[in-house]
Amino acid sequence: MTSAAAETHVQHRDRLVAAAIEAAGSDDFGADTWREGLDIYLESLAESARLNEIGVGVADDGIVGDLSNRLKVEAWRKAHPAVAEQEVRQPIIIVGQPRTGTTILLDLMAQDPANRAPLSWEIERPVPAPRTATYRTDPRIAEAQAGFDLVDLFIPGFASFHELGAELAQEDVRIFTSDFKSMQHSLQFEVTAYNRWLLHEADMSEAYAWHRRFLQHLQSEHHAERWLLKSPAHLWALPELMAEYPDAIVIQNHRDPLKVIASLSALGASLREMTSDHFEVTRLAAQYSEDIMDGLDRALQARRDGIFATGRVLDVRYQDIRHDLIGAIGAIYDQLGWELTAEAETRMRDFLARHPGDQGGSLKRYSFAETGLDEGEYRARAKAYQDYFEVESEELD
Repeated sequence: MTSAAAETHVQHRDRLVAAAIEAAGSDDFGADTWREGLDIYLESLAESARLNEIGVGVADDGIVGDLSNRLKVEAWRKAHPAVAEQEVRQPIIIVGQPRTGTTILLDLMAQDPANRAPLSWEIERPVPAPRTATYRTDPRIAEAQAGFDLVDLFIPGFASFHELGAELAQEDVRIFTSDFKSMQHSLQFEVTAYNRWLLHEADMSEAYAWHRRFLQHLQSEHHAERWLLKSPAHLWALPELMAEYPDAIVIQNHRDPLKVIASLSALGASLREMTSDHFEVTRLAAQYSEDIMDGLDRALQARRDGIFATGRVLDVRYQDIRHDLIGAIGAIYDQLGWELTAEAETRMRDFLARHPGDQGGSLKRYSFAETGLDEGEYRARAKAYQDYFEVESEELD
């Protein structure tokens, strides 16, 4: 980066930070762990994202919002010392490559009143801390929903492909954005240098420390028996995840990695179509394929290293979810020694009827051939993972 470009970058960053401070009415960010990621993210946006006018606005607004939320959470914590005393005990954490059924598994298990999944509205607007008495009537729900409705306006069909909603469960990458160590950034934009730093250099223990602080905040005035969490991104940081939550129970979803690559490329393309006038699915697939293979290798190594205590990890295969979702959840409950109550099962079935998921045709799909990748090469690279976890190969479009 030239000195002139560096100066421009610093000015841009400082302007966004100042906007967040003004919006939050506070200048205390807590730990300084967010700064490096923000700098690299901004530099990478300038270098490789090729944003259009809408994209620039989306990126800037997102940064200001994430910084503002961090400031507000820290200010609330300072004003309410009891938040720091909250204990996050034995969370249930769903992991697995993107497009492997993790979202529907989270949504359905979240229908069980014993499970507390963070909802989209409370992550988007976390302050004041959500309260039990108004958890389903808080005016922030409508505010957040209005924002989600705009997504389908700009990207018709996106919500059918990946449903959005203020009262739907949200995944942990959305929490990590306020520490600027999140895969959401590299899915939404082509930020090559940032993505490389995130996967290979970033200290993810810092992101998990922030994640705990966020959960403490959310549960401080609205409790449940246990947290139910989810993110594919955990696969790339399983040692850091388990170091922060050693009593966690991990549910890992599995699917043919080649199908994952094609499906994820379609999702990424739909997002970038709005924010950039220059994107190619082959370039998306080239990045995602390498990232996915790296994530599979790390997940496999974590098992071989024995980072999970006995009974702390369960494996769920995509074909079982596709065949019988409720039955797959029943099997999970049986393994955990939980009771799937009649009330919980009814709520799950009602949710499934109201939210049938991606029915096909909502957005452009890409066959594996259209990714430009060599099927034989990637089938060979995925073999060790598929053999170890007994993941069947699917027919490729």
